[in-house]
Amino acid sequence: MKKMFFLVAVFTMFTLNSCKNDNASNKIKGENVEAAAARDAEISKGNPVIEWDKTEHDFGTIEHGDKVTTTFSFSNVGKGDLVVTKVAGSCGCTVPAWPKEPVTIKPGESKTIDVTFNSTGKKNKTTNTVTLSTNTESGKDVVRIKAFVNPKEEAK
Repeated sequence: MKKMFFLVAVFTMFTLNSCKNDNASNKIKGENVEAAAARDAEISKGNPVIEWDKTEHDFGTIEHGDKVTTTFSFSNVGKGDLVVTKVAGSCGCTVPAWPKEPVTIKPGESKTIDVTFNSTGKKNKTTNTVTLSTNTESGKDVVRIKAFVNPKEEAK
């Protein structure tokens, strides 16, 4: 009986303490409402859409140890601002030149990404990717580079 009385007392205490009369509307910050309104207005314009000049580049046959570079160009052909938050190569041998902070591309604007491939330690056919994290419908875009790397001549 004592256990039952104790459980009822604990339950009642939790119930009374959890029902405070705080008005939720008093906790809303005006600057958050303004930021949400601006974000919603931007979203209502439509999705950003990336259009590439090319999505793959073939360096052809290169020698072991060569460093080769290509440029990928893209445009925002959508109606909303395109935000690229991150650009990353699939491995340390594929290095895109892109700022570390997010970049906003307005509708109609274009940007380029220089991608350098270091063939040291590679041989034969190799394919690598560069992935862009974006606010497009898919959330990411991928471009590819490929090459045939002549193997390093072994010392005899």
